Amino acid sequence: MMLTFGLFQVLSFFYREVLALGLLAFAGWPLVSRLFYQNKVMASTWILFSFVLAVFPLMPVVGRASNIPLVTGAGLLSVIFGCVCWASFRTGKMKALHTSIERRIFITQMLIIIMSIYVVKTTHASLARKQGLPVINQIISWMTLASSFLMPVLSSTVFFHRLLSISLSLISTYLLLSTGYEALFPLVLCCLMFVWINLEQETVQIHGISPAQKLSMIDFAQKADGTQLRQIRLDDIRRSYFFTFFIVTAFFGTGNIASVNSFDPASVYCFLTVFNPFVMGALMMWKILIPFVIVMCAFESIQVSTQLSSNSLFLIVLVISDIMALHFFFLVKDYGSWLDIGTSISHYVIVMSMTIFLMFLSRLADILTTQRIRLPEKIKWHFL
Repeated sequence: MMLTFGLFQVLSFFYREVLALGLLAFAGWPLVSRLFYQNKVMASTWILFSFVLAVFPLMPVVGRASNIPLVTGAGLLSVIFGCVCWASFRTGKMKALHTSIERRIFITQMLIIIMSIYVVKTTHASLARKQGLPVINQIISWMTLASSFLMPVLSSTVFFHRLLSISLSLISTYLLLSTGYEALFPLVLCCLMFVWINLEQETVQIHGISPAQKLSMIDFAQKADGTQLRQIRLDDIRRSYFFTFFIVTAFFGTGNIASVNSFDPASVYCFLTVFNPFVMGALMMWKILIPFVIVMCAFESIQVSTQLSSNSLFLIVLVISDIMALHFFFLVKDYGSWLDIGTSISHYVIVMSMTIFLMFLSRLADILTTQRIRLPEKIKWHFL
């Protein structure tokens, strides 16, 4: 079975459409388990967003054709997403966790997303009129990029508060680096990750694996110690496979490899228009990494909520990665065109490097979820 799963992911390296089939198969997960009867609303939401995310691998590779109204729409949907999540946090016990600082951080992040929408629209309009990149837009763009690292660590480490803060920060930067339909990708991915976290908690309650924790009460800063961690179960193999599949989806969902090879400079026009390969390359790499960070933070959350050691799950991920690498090892070519030979070798190297890459992402996700810079409660926010 594991070899079959590995082959399925291998095919996605050659045919992006395979990812759509995988996501459609994932949509049936609550139906073949007891999850649909346990929580019909959450299970239906999982099915919905699985279908929506499955559309992206079927879309053309992100190219040079800009669609700024679509980016604007993605930004507005992101604002709605943030407001809906925040409103849901204000119910029950979560309401007590809303401090004045948390509210101000949330409002600031909403304003940053709105400013990102404004910058994208006005920048491309200015460039279309041959007037260049407005200086104020450039300043806002770089400040937004810096805030994407700062705002999450200013927010509370309470489970959904921190995850929402991370999502909004990453989405705001991704909007500035988008020129078309890919602007919707991190938003849909975030929605699916939120649902995945909730459904995994439902599976814990169904199987009675460990004492059920309310997700709203979990604090990233207070991870379970060694005595509270549980042993690996069969469900953990499925969780690890879901994770590796979502990582591959984050990589190929919008055809990011092709966009890097073609190196379309339009994606970085909100930051600079003068050719600078190192800065442009770094910005494009961060654009590619953002979906990975979203998936990694979700996986980190599942580890915490299900009380399983991250080392245990990574061992399973390592096995899955090795199975994929084994497939690619036998697909390495030493004949044919240089393109075929180079592609076969690069695929093998990418999969072999996945473990190291995931370790780096895991550390980054750990910092984003657990670290916090505390601000004094009586700090003056003159602009709010």
